[in-house]
Amino acid sequence: MTLTQKILAAHCGKDRLAVGEMIMADVDLALGNDITCPVAVKAFEAAGGGKVADPDRIAIVLDHFAPNKDIASARQCAVCREFAAKHNVKNFFDVGEMGIEHALLPEKGLTLPGMLIVGADSHTCTYGAVGAFSTGVGSTDLAYAIKTGKLWFRVPEAIKVTLKGKLSPDVSGKDLILDIIGRIGVSGARYASIEFSGDIGSLTMDDRFTVCNMAIEAGAKNGIFPVDDITREYLAERADGKFDTLLPDSDAQYSRELTIELGKLRPTIAKPHLPENTVTLDEIAKEKIKVDQVVIGSCTNGRLSDLEAAYKVLKGNRVARGVRVIIIPATQDIYLRALRLGYIEAFIEAGAAVSTPTCGPCLGGHMGILADNEVAIATTNRNFIGRMGDKTSKIYLASPYVAARAALLGYIG
Repeated sequence: MTLTQKILAAHCGKDRLAVGEMIMADVDLALGNDITCPVAVKAFEAAGGGKVADPDRIAIVLDHFAPNKDIASARQCAVCREFAAKHNVKNFFDVGEMGIEHALLPEKGLTLPGMLIVGADSHTCTYGAVGAFSTGVGSTDLAYAIKTGKLWFRVPEAIKVTLKGKLSPDVSGKDLILDIIGRIGVSGARYASIEFSGDIGSLTMDDRFTVCNMAIEAGAKNGIFPVDDITREYLAERADGKFDTLLPDSDAQYSRELTIELGKLRPTIAKPHLPENTVTLDEIAKEKIKVDQVVIGSCTNGRLSDLEAAYKVLKGNRVARGVRVIIIPATQDIYLRALRLGYIEAFIEAGAAVSTPTCGPCLGGHMGILADNEVAIATTNRNFIGRMGDKTSKIYLASPYVAARAALLGYIG
């Protein structure tokens, strides 16, 4: 069996599973945010309410429209606060404690190898970086998981991605996952697990989080890395107790296999309006595409190494006139560490705005909405029509390094 299939089998009490098999599995952690949790609460109450299966296996993070941008978002957050208080949900993260959920939960040691995690947010697949099976679900499914501690799944087929070599300087996990999506397309891994193998030791944990985060942009059910020494070192600082370290069988079956030569990758950009529209920086630089806004942050690229990459470019420089630069550390801890390292001071001196953790502009929520025909380059994960503002606006997806370069130049280059 593949790694994903082994985790699913362990959570439904079976020795083996077949692709396409329907199962009912135990859920280790069920996640909601300030947009999706209120819908789940409504479904939970409509189904009779009562007690939750296990309050310690629920996490609620107020990150999308928090701090509240308007009265409607304030009411959404109020529903979450009331539910968390009523059911004694200890993993509840409000303003001042919260961060962007998919950076915060691993930081808190809540996502561990071998776990089965669901979240009413499509980028829940991020936690595959630590060897967990994690996937996004609808809010009604979240309500069922909260109520019963279980959820149904169809066992996915698997795509094996073998990594060879190591990344070149200024090339990161963002470039790797954009390259993969460019190769297979946004439907290339539809309802499949993307399972990484080979020279994974050349990728940092932050790289792996970014790669798994955007597995959904290829249509995948989940992305997952096996546990290695880098994973163990990361978890040693955060996790209490033991965790499972499953590995795929040597005879595991894959529907497709890819090999990626890491050393051949170049900084990569996804042009509007799909993440599969990829080109290298070398190819697009000659066009000198003017940008109005640069966003560095999100659940994809708001971690400390991402801020470091931007810092190395921006330190001692000024952003181009007419360019708005918004930098969003993904968690409070990342913000503090960046502050102590001098990154925040350098960003502000360069002319950037630095925000409290929030999803904000990524989904066109707040903190950086685009006007008619404006162009943004962002380290976020989606560049659909109207994703960050007006339908005539355009979004280019890139790494923090490439985005920071555009901030100085005023164009992509």
